Amino acid sequence: MDEDTSKVLVKLAQEGQLSSLEKRITSGGSAAVQSVSSKHFGRSGDTLLHYAARQGHLDVVEYLIKRVGMDVDIYNNDYKRPLHEAASMGHQACVGYLLREGAKVDSLKRADWTPLMMACTRRNLGVIQELLGHGADPALRNKDGWNSFHIACREGDPLVVRHLLLVSPDVWRTESKTRRTPLHTAAMHGCEESVRILLERCGYTSDCTDSCGVTPFMDAVRNGHISVARLLLEKHQASPTAADTLGAQSVHQVAITGQDEALWFLVRDLNVDVNQRATDVQLTALHYAAKEGHTSTIKTLLELGADLHVRDKMGRTALHMACIGQHADVAQTLLQLGLTDSEDASRTTARQLAKKPDVVRALERASPHTP
Repeated sequence: MDEDTSKVLVKLAQEGQLSSLEKRITSGGSAAVQSVSSKHFGRSGDTLLHYAARQGHLDVVEYLIKRVGMDVDIYNNDYKRPLHEAASMGHQACVGYLLREGAKVDSLKRADWTPLMMACTRRNLGVIQELLGHGADPALRNKDGWNSFHIACREGDPLVVRHLLLVSPDVWRTESKTRRTPLHTAAMHGCEESVRILLERCGYTSDCTDSCGVTPFMDAVRNGHISVARLLLEKHQASPTAADTLGAQSVHQVAITGQDEALWFLVRDLNVDVNQRATDVQLTALHYAAKEGHTSTIKTLLELGADLHVRDKMGRTALHMACIGQHADVAQTLLQLGLTDSEDASRTTARQLAKKPDVVRALERASPHTP
């Protein structure tokens, strides 16, 4: 089969032009039909059945299986079956047909994703019910330790979350390889209704932590999901001052991600100490914001009472951290606010840490005579 013919066949399968596709295939006789039945196209190694299932062309899918004789579980270079394709794109009719034709409901593609996992990336309860009705196991986990419930909680469709709990009441009792729960996932992605369901129906302990010591509350605030954070405080007794394995609290993590509104929430609403120190090095939120280059967050921190001149255990100021991160705009802002360059405990100045030309220039303009 030449390249031009291959391109035409793929195009016809993708567009669902069954009569034209059938004519092209049968015109070459039985040898052509046999060739098409096992032909893989392009770098992905997709077959015509993959293309048709991905686009939801049921008549083409049926023709390729019944008339051409394609294997219902034929896989591409990522071990994706046509069922993965149909499930991931939400084509319920194709999913049902493939399952009735004997497709393995829990077949694994690369990274151990099942069709049900793929379906949970879409808000299509019908496809999920079809797979579950044919025996799909929602408790199976992929290579990262995620099961279908993790994925559903990430997407945040309450109907899907409730249905999975209905058919598999213990499906929430799972952790990824980094010990992240579905509650972490829902909180991180701001899926408030899913978080509410999890708190009402599942037995998560307050401030459950992943392998880095991160709690669902930390996930919520550092991603700016304040309503979810409030829900965790009210319904789950979350602690706004819990620390991760490095000793960083929510106020530090929010400074890292530059979530200014969350800073106001923590400091003004929850009375968290804006100058609270983290890690053995005794870093404050101001240090973190400077190192990450968040100019607006620095101004917010100072409005909230952060100490502009604070030093960590190594004697470094926020200006040192800005220069470590090579952030010229932050360095310039700190200098304009009144922070001057100075030596840390090792007698290193911020200017000595500056590598990028624009950072060096910002320091030189402020202190032209600094050696």
